[in-house]
Amino acid sequence: MTSGTGERALVLGGGGSAGNAWLIGVLAGLGDAGLEVTDADLIVGTSAGATAAAQLAGADPATLYAGILSATPPQRPAAPPAARPAVDHLQRTNEIIAASADPADMRRRLGASALELDAASDGTGSARWRAMVASRLPGTAWPQRRMLIAAVDARSGEPVLFDRDSGIDLVDAVAASTSSGAPYAIGDRRYIDGGYRRSSENADLASGYARVLVLSPLGGRTRAPLEWGMQLAVQAEELRAGGSSVETLLPDAASLAAFGENMMDLARRAPAARAGFEQGRDAAERLTPFWA
Repeated sequence: MTSGTGERALVLGGGGSAGNAWLIGVLAGLGDAGLEVTDADLIVGTSAGATAAAQLAGADPATLYAGILSATPPQRPAAPPAARPAVDHLQRTNEIIAASADPADMRRRLGASALELDAASDGTGSARWRAMVASRLPGTAWPQRRMLIAAVDARSGEPVLFDRDSGIDLVDAVAASTSSGAPYAIGDRRYIDGGYRRSSENADLASGYARVLVLSPLGGRTRAPLEWGMQLAVQAEELRAGGSSVETLLPDAASLAAFGENMMDLARRAPAARAGFEQGRDAAERLTPFWA
């Protein structure tokens, strides 16, 4: 599957709960300043960006932004329920990346590790994760506009792309792209986070589009060795070499402060969305000539 060709592509990168909220905030801020970028011919979504892309299929950025701000702040339990010892997935994946020879080897190792977690589980994880993902989406239908959602096959380590013609439900596609612990099951296939395909943005999927706007909550960084070329800057240069005009929007100081130390912390969503909104408003003047 290839991304095809067209005029404008919007790339939404991963970055946890706070990153998803920041993406929505940026898009709402751009729209508030008069620049609508969700009318792109192609939207690429990875991990938290896949959630944002799917949310945009069912609601406009302003509505999604208002929903984040009005959500009830999460309540922390006084004591965690008894369970198996928690797995430190960041440490687990960092160790796997450090031991890998190249991106393909990394994906195979990450997939094998995820399958081990799956074998040790009670088998209900995918169903619970699907319900969680579905609860975050205002609609479950693929949009008519071209959308690509990235994931990785846990057994083969091969990159996978989902779109409206792939025969996969939108909820399942997003659940697969956001599966950062045990793999997500679709039938007899197992998938892990799309951020391991090439990067948390996978901006290379916008190849062939004249103008590409990339929103990266993680600031274009990579945990992989730089010589692997998985950082956003490399992908942006590849796109430019192929004839695309590329603009990137990375979190500013205020947005980074709003993220806090843990981008998976649900309590950071509202601050991240507000910071993204302001950053989007500020960036609209610069981006309007590029996009419009």
